[in-house]
Amino acid sequence: MSSSLRLDAPTPLEYFATLVQEDVSLNLLEAAASLAQDEQPALDVQAVLAEVDGLARRLRQRLPADASAQVKLRSLCRFFHEELGFGGNVNNYYERGNSYVHQVLATRRGIPVSLAVIFLELASQLGLRAQGLAFPGHFLVRVRMGNGEVVLDPFSGDSLSRSRLDEMLQAFRGSTGLQGEVDLPVDLFLQPASARDILARMLRNLKEIHRAAGDWPRLLAVQQRLVVLLPHAAIERRDRGLVLESLGHWPAAAEDLEAYLAQEPQAPDGPLLQERVAQLRQRGGPALH
Repeated sequence: MSSSLRLDAPTPLEYFATLVQEDVSLNLLEAAASLAQDEQPALDVQAVLAEVDGLARRLRQRLPADASAQVKLRSLCRFFHEELGFGGNVNNYYERGNSYVHQVLATRRGIPVSLAVIFLELASQLGLRAQGLAFPGHFLVRVRMGNGEVVLDPFSGDSLSRSRLDEMLQAFRGSTGLQGEVDLPVDLFLQPASARDILARMLRNLKEIHRAAGDWPRLLAVQQRLVVLLPHAAIERRDRGLVLESLGHWPAAAEDLEAYLAQEPQAPDGPLLQERVAQLRQRGGPALH
């Protein structure tokens, strides 16, 4: 009798690739929770989703069937920030766990974008029209109600006025050396972020943490996800190639850098990278599997 067919479970990267394959079916919370599988491959992502579902169910049971959007939003903010105690991790902002949904659920501490992912899911389950906002330097949430809207800071729980948003934008310009640039209105920086945009922001936060620490294996895992998530982003392919080079995977590094140069033939760093590719090809070595 022949042995039974054995089906191997997908790797964390393969699972992530399946989740982000199509925008129309992209479940933000599930994909965001799966990011932690690079640290904990056995993490039960479905259990994370069930935990958030349980929180939403607790809140829905308290609300009358005909509750207005204003009542729902007030109840959600009170539940999220006061009762459950979610807020920003001001004491350890650059801890990588702040980007892992299951850890944010456990500690009730995170960064704006990871807190927003949980808040957005709860808002959606209450029937609220909520969006993430790709505000520079600080991820925000907008909830539309009738003809109006409320912009919230998931880090602090504050409702933000236009004057406060302008202050935040000016502070960001000052911290990044853009103070003398064209003074664009704040509305241009309140663009809704797609689920793919939000995941990219979470991954790029992790990317900077690992790059600053010189943690090349963890950085490679993040770069693998960014290339899968943003297959047309040449810069992510380039950056993966540079990490592969640092780890000694020279043929794979050369392949990524060549792909970047083919996609961006006029790139300012093109001549330097062409020299690096030539050096990598001379080194040879085993390909990355």
